Amino acid sequence: MQVLFAFFKNILYLCTSFNQKTKKIMQNLSNQIKTQLEVFKENFEAHVEKGNKAAGARARKATMELTKLFKEFRKKSVEASK
Repeated sequence: MQVLFAFFKNILYLCTSFNQKTKKIMQNLSNQIKTQLEVFKENFEAHVEKGNKAAGARARKATMELTKLFKEFRKKSVEASK
């Protein structure tokens, strides 16, 4: 989990070369990804450690949201590099 946060911190640093609009979009995506990672982490731990079935469903939902956010990040990143 810490590796992912470090990864997104580096992404924000790289965003300095983007224009202001793209930079804001990338920062927003980064914040959304961080939030979903926290949601996943909390629910994953509750599911695995405490056997909370509802938390397992929430963790799976968070992974789907992360998938969408990662795809959006990739799309915006490719657009910005052109």
